[in-house]
Amino acid sequence: MKNKLIYLYSAWIVSIIATMSSLYLSEIKKFIPCDMCWFQRIFMYPLVLLLGIATFRGDVKVKYYVLPLAVIGAGFSIYHYMEQKIPGFASIRPCLSGIPCSVDYLNWFGFITIPLLALIAFILIIISMLLLNAKED
Repeated sequence: MKNKLIYLYSAWIVSIIATMSSLYLSEIKKFIPCDMCWFQRIFMYPLVLLLGIATFRGDVKVKYYVLPLAVIGAGFSIYHYMEQKIPGFASIRPCLSGIPCSVDYLNWFGFITIPLLALIAFILIIISMLLLNAKED
């Protein structure tokens, strides 16, 4: 049972870091989130509560709720990253309000952007849930 809790704790910590980073960038650094950023937030923020409660209760069945949220959120992150990095892709579906989704607030090393960081967080959560599934008796 203790091995299972490591995966729950890992996923929970990743979701906390992703959520706090998102709030830091928008509230402290004043980066205005685009439409796609909001969709990614919609799928990341509930994970903090779900994984936190599951971690303290030792509930490994939370994977059935977490995996769909994380997979859909990862899909939005991939789409958003493609809008930023593939020329002409943003014209397929332009953002309807606020700033364009193709804006790069962060562009470390030419490829690390906010959607890529969100994708990494979603993937780490997915991997933790799959490992939790593999360890189930």
